[in-house]
Amino acid sequence: MKKSEFYLFCFLLIVALIVINGLAVPEEKPVTLTLSAAQSLKDVVTEITDLYQKQHPQIRVIVNLGGSGSLQRQIEHGAPVDLFISASLEHMENLKDKGLLHEDTYYQLLRNRLVLVTPKDDLDISGFEDLLADKAEVVALGEPGSVPAGKYALEALSYFGMDERIKEKAVFARDVREAEAWVESGNARAGIVYITDALGSKSLRIAAEAPPESHSPIIYPVGVIKNGQVKEAKKMVEFLFSKEAAALFEKYGFITLPGDDYGF
Repeated sequence: MKKSEFYLFCFLLIVALIVINGLAVPEEKPVTLTLSAAQSLKDVVTEITDLYQKQHPQIRVIVNLGGSGSLQRQIEHGAPVDLFISASLEHMENLKDKGLLHEDTYYQLLRNRLVLVTPKDDLDISGFEDLLADKAEVVALGEPGSVPAGKYALEALSYFGMDERIKEKAVFARDVREAEAWVESGNARAGIVYITDALGSKSLRIAAEAPPESHSPIIYPVGVIKNGQVKEAKKMVEFLFSKEAAALFEKYGFITLPGDDYGF
């Protein structure tokens, strides 16, 4: 091979390597996201995060469940959280007021409904008025200071004019799933929970639904935490508003809200 041909070969080889290197897609670094979510979202969040991780193999999602008030306080105390889905606007507003949300904003994602439940085979209680009877010895509610379901329940009971009398026989749970469990086990004769919890239980019977006007709208907002991994968290928020995620939320009885106003 002539010297000029050798130089030309080397030049073309270098050009080819530069082109190939430029076309190569850089491997995405693995990312772990922490999602704090209201306990009432437990089942659906498990499915949604599994699906999201299958579509994004480089993402690992850790789910932290609890009462919305407890989760809010964890974030305020510096817990490493990237996204938060609350069961009420109030707890998200509190984080916004303290400057803990990215761009001081959040997105309304879901709605839910409030129902009165009893053990499956207990037919004696058919409406909220029956809670005043002696047969309803114990009524399970979420702790209203930290569990939105408990706050909504007291609002509904106040609407019926029986909140003070029911408080005397109420037991207060640390989250809505605990209130549900007390009714399932028979330790409480009735309870007030979300319809999504009741639909997911084979041991509960829906005795009545609280009228929408009897309590504040049950809205689940999602927010990106300011000091978290904002870029990846925003991508997951966008997925939560997708048709795929909406189908899963609706499967569990939630009412999905459109993300059009947010550009999703």
